[in-house]
This record gives sequence, structure tokens and C-alpha cells, in this order.
Amino acid sequence: MPLPTVLPKLDVPEVIETTAERVACDGGGGALGHPRVYLTFGPDHRAVCPYCSRLYVHTSGGESGHH
Repeated sequence: MPLPTVLPKLDVPEVIETTAERVACDGGGGALGHPRVYLTFGPDHRAVCPYCSRLYVHTSGGESGHH
């Protein structure tokens, strides 16, 4: 049996960069999303939504007053 020539689409989590200290994720898509959850960044400056696996990355927004 020959191998398929087209690989299935792999779902790669969306990466969203933000300067906010806390983010809310509802999965997007209105009613097709998921319940809104509020995420707090960890020491690695990342937060992952437990529903849709979106990755939020906290980036420096210039002068924030802390390192």
C-alpha cells in the first residue's frame, strides 16, 4: 500500500504576544469558543489556556518599571 502524499493538518496552538499582566481567553469564535478563563503569567512569562491550548507570551512593552 503506498504512503499518502498529503499529510494531515496538525493543529498548532496559536501564540499571542501581549504586554498585559493578565489575559482572558474565550477561544474566539463567539458561541463556538469556550468559557472565558483568566490566565496569570508564570515566571517564564507564559500562560497556556487549559481549553484551547493558546499560548500567551508576555513581552516587554517598553518602560514597565520592573525587570
